[in-house]
Parts: sequence; C-alpha cells; structure tokens
Amino acid sequence: MKALDKTMKDVQFFSKGTKILVVLLGLAAIAVIYRYVFGLGGATNLSDDVPWGLWVAFDVFAGVALAAGGFAVTAAVYIFNMKKYKPIARPAILTAFIGYSVVMLGLLIDIGQSQRFWHPLLMWQHRSVMFEVVICITLYSNVLALEFAPAVLEKLKLTGLLKILKFFTFPLVIAGIVLSFLHQSSLGAFFLIMPARLSQLWYSPIMPQMFYISAIAVGLAMVSFESIVSAKAFKKEYEMDILKGLGKGTRITLGIYLLVKIIDMIVRGTFPMLLDGSLASKFYIAEILIGAIIPIILYSIKSTQESVGGILTSSSFVIFGVLFNRFNINFFAQLRPGISYFPSVAEIAITVGLVALGIFAYRIAAVYFPVMHDSQEQH
Repeated sequence: MKALDKTMKDVQFFSKGTKILVVLLGLAAIAVIYRYVFGLGGATNLSDDVPWGLWVAFDVFAGVALAAGGFAVTAAVYIFNMKKYKPIARPAILTAFIGYSVVMLGLLIDIGQSQRFWHPLLMWQHRSVMFEVVICITLYSNVLALEFAPAVLEKLKLTGLLKILKFFTFPLVIAGIVLSFLHQSSLGAFFLIMPARLSQLWYSPIMPQMFYISAIAVGLAMVSFESIVSAKAFKKEYEMDILKGLGKGTRITLGIYLLVKIIDMIVRGTFPMLLDGSLASKFYIAEILIGAIIPIILYSIKSTQESVGGILTSSSFVIFGVLFNRFNINFFAQLRPGISYFPSVAEIAITVGLVALGIFAYRIAAVYFPVMHDSQEQH
C-alpha cells in the first residue's frame, strides 16, 4: 500500500463545502417544520393518485439500493476472503449505516402519522411485503450499527468491548447479507401486485431478483464513487488496485443483470414493446443504455479501468441508471392519463437536505473516528 498524502489529524472539519451543507440543512429543517405544520396535503404535491412521490422514489427505493455497498464489500472481505478490500470495508459500512439512517428519517417524514412509526414493529402483519421491508431495514440498521461500533470503541479505547464485538463479526456479516437479500428484493416485490398498472417492460415475476442484482451493482459503484470523492476531499491517494477490482465486480454484476433482462424479455415476448414509440419505451431504452450498456463498455476499456476519472464516470453512469430505474418503476406504476405529479418545493428541499445530512454525518465520522485507511492503521 502506498503512503497516504495526509492523515485525518490534519483535516479540518469546516470547509467551504461543509458550510454549504449547513445552509442546505437549515433550509431542509424549515421545510420539515412546514410539513408538520401544514401536513402532507399542504406541504407536498402527493395525492390519492400519486401517494409515492419524490421521497419514496429517491429516499427509499434509490437510497436503499445506493447503500447496498455495505453488505457487498463485507461479504467480499469476510466471506470470500478478499482481504485487499478490507481498507474500504469500514467506509462502506459507514456509508450504508448513514444511508439506512437517512432512509428511515425520510420515511418518518413521509408517513402521514409519524408518531405511529413504531406500529409495524409491534403490530405484525405477516402477509404484508411492507412489513417484511420495515422489519428487515430496522434489523439491518442495527446490524450496521454493530458493524461500525468497533470504530467508536477504538476511538474511546474500550478494548474489552471491542474484543467481544469482533468475536461476532462473522455472524453480523452473515445476518447483514441475509437481511439485505430479503429487503432489497422485497422492494421489487411491492410492484408484483400491480401488473395492470406497470408497463410490461418493467413488470416481471423476477422483479425482486432484478432489484437485488441491480442493488449489488450500484452498491459497488457507489463505494467506488465514495472512495474517489472522499480521497479527493481529504487529499489522499487513490487506491487504484481496489478501485479497479470494484470496477470489475460492477461490470460482471451489470453483465449478469443485462443478460437476465434480455432472457426475461425473450421469454415474456416484450421485445416489440421497445419499438412502440411510447414514453415508457423511450424511458426504458434510456435506462438500459445509461445504467447498463454504457458503463459495461466503459468498464471494459483498459484506459478507463486505469483512470480515476474513467472509474468515476463509469460509476456515475451506474448510479444514475439505477436511480432512473427506481424512478421509472415508481412513477410509471402510478401515473395514468390525466394524472401528473411534480414534487413541491418542500419535497425537494427535504430530499436535498437528507442528502446533505448524509454527507455531513459521513464527514463527522471520517474526521473524528478511525474510518479511513490511515486512521485504522493507527489502531
């Protein structure tokens, strides 16, 4: 491993970017107050026709997928013994933990009766997919908290507790993989009950599996993106060997995703729908091009594989493509002729604020806890 340019002790918490985040958080806080004073009806453009708007599409469907890098990297390190990825395991876990925390905060704001958020945890509805998702996300968030806890214990020098927690590393990793499989796929299962509403281009009996495969791809891409951006923000060297490995893993996963998509379309006979000129067909083609075909080509080019800019661009395509996929499925399942939706200012402000909150929390953890590679080496 090459020496890093700068240790985290040299990093100052407040920067120009941090101040911008504080402003965004302030605006989001005002929007949250507005939402609770005037209710969902007054603060959002949600309706009975479109009950799942920007918050569900971005904060839940996309947010959960983007946080999938946590279980993907820990599985690679602790189950498949790919030790070279261990330096990014803790940042990936932190990203996932913050991501799921933001998802739950977004859900709390989105539900009509926020004070009843605990109902699904005690009033079980065994036949509901939503019940499974809520339980799995809650449990997995706790698993992520325990997986990240060693960083806190190292900081506080609680070596006794640290040894006890490390003893449970493998059970926690396995629990994280199982819980992730369940809720990532269940998010796709939401739409299995609406075959008449969702275009057959997206609707498929294997939607749960497609959600899971695409979550792995975007999770790895997100870890690459986060590694590059944080290295630049904290003035560190890029870990090219790890980035190339992540790119290879993303390309293989995207290849599987695209192959399964094509086979599924052949089996269901939906290929002619690609050329019917409808809005759905145009969005579907754009989604496949942006989220799968273009990044697979980019990841296959040697100069891209060995370039930070190339890997960042490829990862961005994957991230945008999966976001596009989740938005398409969510909104095409709800919109019908005569029904339209565009998020209100409050919806946009809160979504931007949740993203800012995630970045702000990541910076706090990275600066003050042993998260980055050099910080971990000191312990």
